[in-house]
Amino acid sequence: MQLIKLNILGVLLSINTVVHAQITEFNQPWLDTNKAIIIDFYSGNNIVWEDLKKDKQLVAIIHKSSQGFRVDGKYKERRDIALQQGYKWGSYHLGTPGDPVAQADYYISLVGDHPEELLALDLESDDSTKHMNLRNASIFIHRIFEKTGRYPVVYCNKNMLTLIHQSAFTYPVFSKCKLWYARFRADIPDFQSPIWTSYTLWQFSSEINCKKTGECLYNVPGTLHDMDVNVFNGTRQQLIDNWPFN
Repeated sequence: MQLIKLNILGVLLSINTVVHAQITEFNQPWLDTNKAIIIDFYSGNNIVWEDLKKDKQLVAIIHKSSQGFRVDGKYKERRDIALQQGYKWGSYHLGTPGDPVAQADYYISLVGDHPEELLALDLESDDSTKHMNLRNASIFIHRIFEKTGRYPVVYCNKNMLTLIHQSAFTYPVFSKCKLWYARFRADIPDFQSPIWTSYTLWQFSSEINCKKTGECLYNVPGTLHDMDVNVFNGTRQQLIDNWPFN
């Protein structure tokens, strides 16, 4: 009986070792409870603030502040609540067609120049009739640096990341920014970049790959299935120490 117990224990330890061996920078890093989780949302997302505290991995919140020249009506209200509750705070501007300098000025006029607030530019697609193109994005980034002395984090998906890589010499300012990578899956099997060695933030779960609460790669208490969930490429303490990645 003792031998059977030892064999079972050995099998369990082996399985546990295999599971932990599979948790890597590019494969389900959020399963490591030392990793920091960040949620990003906008006015359309529902939040139950008192329930967020149940998630001990949740360290930071990034909120949409603006899209082109439209403001997100809940940004300032939620910023005050999040800071009062001790979360690290950030904002993002969704780039649209139009004057990138004016958009950068508008963004900063809304969020202010707070050294502890993460700044980010959301580049959704290469469709310049709907979203900000790379040329204008580079101008936007330069303008943010001119006004704040900081470079914004750049949010993009796989397609936009490829285009940024192809334009690395044309728009070298991207190399000054940290990468916020949108890849809605449990792993990143093909990360290659002449600019970034890895992501800083990985948006791995959202309504795109999460049908309903309980079937997502990761659920944050107090949020619904349409919440965007991100993991930081580092520990919770490292995020606290390095935020807002200036």
